[in-house]
Amino acid sequence: MPAQSNSNWDRRSLLRAAAGLAVAAPLAACGGNNGRGGGSGSGKRLTQYFHAYGEAGVEQAVKRYAKAYPKADVSTQWITGSDYETKLFAALLTQQAPDVFEFHPQIQLVKSGQVADLSDIVNPVKSDFDPADITSHTFDGKVYGVRMIDDPQFFFYRPSLFQKAGVKVPETLDELIETAAKLTTSKVKGLFLGNDLHAIELPLIWSAGAEPLTAKNEIGYHTDAVVDGLRRLRKLFTSGSLLLDAPADFWDPSAISQGLCAIQFSGMWAMPAMQQALGDDLGVFPFPKVGSAGRPSVYNGGWSMFVNAKGHDVDAAKEYVKWLWIDRTKDQEDFATSYGFHIPPRRSIAAQADKLKSGLGAEGVQLFNTYGHFDDISWTQAMYSAWDSVLADCVRKGGDPEAALDKADRTIGRELKKLFG
Repeated sequence: MPAQSNSNWDRRSLLRAAAGLAVAAPLAACGGNNGRGGGSGSGKRLTQYFHAYGEAGVEQAVKRYAKAYPKADVSTQWITGSDYETKLFAALLTQQAPDVFEFHPQIQLVKSGQVADLSDIVNPVKSDFDPADITSHTFDGKVYGVRMIDDPQFFFYRPSLFQKAGVKVPETLDELIETAAKLTTSKVKGLFLGNDLHAIELPLIWSAGAEPLTAKNEIGYHTDAVVDGLRRLRKLFTSGSLLLDAPADFWDPSAISQGLCAIQFSGMWAMPAMQQALGDDLGVFPFPKVGSAGRPSVYNGGWSMFVNAKGHDVDAAKEYVKWLWIDRTKDQEDFATSYGFHIPPRRSIAAQADKLKSGLGAEGVQLFNTYGHFDDISWTQAMYSAWDSVLADCVRKGGDPEAALDKADRTIGRELKKLFG
């Protein structure tokens, strides 16, 4: 689910916040409606943080779930704007820190003792989760965080425009570049990859047959195929067929829905809004393979709920997370499929999600199951920032990809040494 469409928020800016938990700052008030629940007279109070989802009804649903909780008064901070991570990280260092918060698996949160071990509430249902969602939240055999939704990201396209231009769905990056050129007209650009291109960093690596990090937590992305892929992206960037500086970023459906492009990289969360605008004139395909040894790829983003290990009542917070994100399966299905399309990480819930069993939703699930890649808990914010610089240096500015990757190697190498010795 994206943030509100009137902000410049990048879905993955959370993963690239430069300072993490390093800088404390006072937390400004985050809106007047705190979504307090009814409580049960126990006197317990909990606060949960959510970023502002863009789909209508999500905020109301989150507060409705909280209000139904019988064992505590749960207050919801619904944080709008482009700086969710700034407010979250600042708040975590104050007495006003949230008891539970949504975020992504990050090893720094574990090593700093910021997030609680949730193995005891996850293990009884562990086999019901997608195994990759468990792996991406596991460190030293302990599970930190409960996955709420899986958000596969891929290309959406207009079949009618493909037919008119006489092109087929591209299977390689070269074909994607050629197809974008043939689809470009005086009014419509062939392709939109997001305003800063950051959304396609990991798909580029995976589609080139590489991994961001190896199983031994060593650099895995610096390969000849990745270098070649960066050179081809530069060609695309300067071709005139790429939509640049769109009114909203990749997470928002408006670029393709408003006819600004024929192909848009985005997430499955945007599918219902695109279908509402375009009807049946919508298809999906994975990020195409890069080079002869490449493979199609689909990045699985998503959100998870964490418990603040330094909160005032960790046990009460864990009990609430268990109640909502483990026990309340109907609410979990509602959250995943009623306000946009997301894949429930629990197999039993995904199996009964009727909206994802047919049509384009089912195609998205199939792409996810066939080509999906998940977050690596060891791929840190500093590593995302280093790769942001790679895209800026060699795709936007036309620099040498080898030099850009060498620079990233130094930053990421220092980070790996700091984390793993």
